Amino acid sequence: MVTERHVSQQVWLTEADCSLDDLLAIERTGTDPDRYPNATNVVDGVLIYSRSGIASAMGDPVRRRALQAELASALGEGPGIVVFAGAFEDTGVVDAVSDAFLSMISEERNAGGPVGDHFGKPGSNDRIWNALEKLAVRAPDLFVRYYANDVIALISQAWLGPGYQMTSQVNVVNPGGAAQEVHRDYHLGFQSNDVAEQFPAHTHALSPVLTLQGAVAHTDMPVESGPTLYLPHSQKYLPGYLAWRLPEFRAHFAQAHVQLPLAKGDAVFFNPALFHAAGTNRTTTVRRMANLLQVSSAFGRAMEAIDRARVSAAIYDDLVKAQVTEGWDPREIDNVVAAGAEGYAFPTNLDRDQPIGGLAPQTQADLVRQALAEGWDHALLVDRLGEQIERTRSA
Repeated sequence: MVTERHVSQQVWLTEADCSLDDLLAIERTGTDPDRYPNATNVVDGVLIYSRSGIASAMGDPVRRRALQAELASALGEGPGIVVFAGAFEDTGVVDAVSDAFLSMISEERNAGGPVGDHFGKPGSNDRIWNALEKLAVRAPDLFVRYYANDVIALISQAWLGPGYQMTSQVNVVNPGGAAQEVHRDYHLGFQSNDVAEQFPAHTHALSPVLTLQGAVAHTDMPVESGPTLYLPHSQKYLPGYLAWRLPEFRAHFAQAHVQLPLAKGDAVFFNPALFHAAGTNRTTTVRRMANLLQVSSAFGRAMEAIDRARVSAAIYDDLVKAQVTEGWDPREIDNVVAAGAEGYAFPTNLDRDQPIGGLAPQTQADLVRQALAEGWDHALLVDRLGEQIERTRSA
């Protein structure tokens, strides 16, 4: 007999559903090299592909399709991570882009302003938010040469299909820079457990197929410089968006992770649900630089273009009336806010709208809720909505 409680457990995930034994059982499946004939090696469960070894397959439509199927399987049902050795055959373009990035870092540091980071101590390392747009504007010739790379397109199409949206954030971990906390990535990985529990289980399963995480090594990365730590196969653990914060899972990651050195021009791509964290840079001389690529599905957009700030401003006085004068149930008020205001913090300009004190900036919906709670008048809400919109602009 299927009980109401059983149905609820199938649809909703909580921290109580997190079992380290279940994760360990998934990890024990291991990586079967026979399933990945184009890989040149398997190291600590991670699939290694050589750019030179797959070059001919990339150039043949039929073989390219088969290769992409293999890569999609690796990211989904396999270890969740692949490394492309020599992804950039011409490391000269990597060096030139690195010089452009270092100039940006110097300029932004001299300009001052808030410093934030995801899963790491703010200010200890160097970040460039929206490096994709900044590189295009500063050095379009380098942008063209860099993003012509077919390995990036190959795996982006394999995981997300056509029409994908590329973003880039540069991360430089300076000598002595501490490791990040283990985590999963955008989307659900950037939500607190309280928020993540509000999404049904099928959304936890959907989130990983909406983005692809990648990193291009802009410097040689020996293990002592702290290249990213990974837990192969952990992307297959459904409650993982709730589990990674729990002490027993953190302890397991600290003991069981793998860490592979990378050479300049190598690239690593992984399922965003893979447990991972940047490592500690134990060197005294290496500024470990990676261009972090976050590629989004073309489907991550609404059908209609709606000015939700305009909607929020238009309905605000009636919301105040419903709340204060008519005594509506708070849930009804919140239902209206959810329908009218933007409930998600991204995309934004992380230079100006930084996640200081949390993983995501304040949403437009939360701004409206704050206005209602603090009794703002209409003019103040409109001003604050305008300021928020300005913070999200790319330039």
